[in-house]
This record gives sequence, C-alpha cells and structure tokens, in this order.
Amino acid sequence: MARPRLLDLFCGAGGAAVGYDRAGFDVVGVDIAPQPHYPFEFHRADALDWADALTTGLLRFDAVHASPPCQAFSVTRATHHKRYPDLLTPTLKRFGLLAVPWVIENVPGAPLPSPVVMCGAAFGCVADDVDGAPLVLRRHRLFASNVLVLVPPCACAEYRHRGVRVGGVYGGGPENRRIANRALGTFRGGYTPAKAVAAELIGCPTMTKAELAQAIPPAYTEHIGRQLLEVV
Repeated sequence: MARPRLLDLFCGAGGAAVGYDRAGFDVVGVDIAPQPHYPFEFHRADALDWADALTTGLLRFDAVHASPPCQAFSVTRATHHKRYPDLLTPTLKRFGLLAVPWVIENVPGAPLPSPVVMCGAAFGCVADDVDGAPLVLRRHRLFASNVLVLVPPCACAEYRHRGVRVGGVYGGGPENRRIANRALGTFRGGYTPAKAVAAELIGCPTMTKAELAQAIPPAYTEHIGRQLLEVV
C-alpha cells in the first residue's frame, strides 16, 4: 500500500522531514538553498512557487508542511545586521486556499493563527552532556494547522525543579544566545552544548552545527504526522 505524500516547504536540512517519514509519509522537500544533507527527494526552488502550484492544482500532495524563515520574528532580530523578508504572511495566504491538511511552523512571537507550542522537554529530548550530567532540550516552536493538533505541555520547569539542566541549541554565537535568553526571561549565560550533544538532543546525528541550530526535532513532527494521518 502506497504511503501518503507530504510536501515539505522551506525544508532546510530535513529535521521536520525525518519526523513525518517516521509517522508514515513519503516526503518531498523544497528549499531555495542547496540542502546536501536532506535525507529524501529534494528540489532546489522557491517554496512559494510550489505553494502556488498547489493552490492551482498543478501539484498534488496529501499534506503540506512549511517552515518559513524565522528571522523576521526571532527574539534575536535586534542583533541582525540586515532586514529579513516576512515569508510567513504569504505562506499563510496560500495555505488558506488549500483543501489538504497543512502545518506551518515558526518561532514564538510569529503571528500564527491559534498555534500550539511544542517543547523538547515534553518529548524527552535528553542527552548526557560532556560532563556526563543529563541535559534537556529547550526548543519551543509554534505550530498552526487546519486540523486539530494536540500536544503535551511544556516540561522545562518540571525538569528544572528536579535539578536537571535545560539548555538550547543556538546559532549566531554567544551574543545572540545571551539576548535570546534574556528576551525569554531565562538568562543563564547563553549555554549551548557541544555539537555531538546537540545532535543527540535534536535527534539529527548527520547535521552540521549550523543545521542543528535551525532544525525542528523530528520528535515534534512525528507526533504531528501521526495525527495528520488520521485525516488524510
């Protein structure tokens, strides 16, 4: 029996794709930048052009995911030295015309309609740090969909209460980490783990450090994908 097909727009290196594959989808990725580590069928193209083809019926998929670049809404945008375009708004406009199940992901602060928040701690994204102590992933991401998506609540505070360290995997150097943590009210010196630990936390062992800084943990989209399958 053929598996349903999911289109992964603004796919990056494929963290979301791995989760959807595990859930039971055949995944096709599209990104304007080359993605040599993308693990499935990949097309280098403008994701919005593919979204347009979906709305006109030129392309047919059973479900669609999009992760438009988050820099326009990131808490670290004050550190950017250039203005980033808002690709979320045109993506939402196009997805509003789709009849198939869709999911759009972005960072906290992005203007998504009625999003749910997913948290690494809630999915047991834990690894032993270089000193052998456990470290829990703090990576909050927003997900909006045209189908009902249920997610477990954030568990960061629970782990901290138990004395377990909670850390992120950030890009842009220590200054961006410091500003991000302060903006989130969680300033702890900007700690981020070594690459091997970060790869285990995210669940993407083949990614580079830069790719890990942007990746969606596959555990998130595997959870969402299983719910999408119920309506596909």
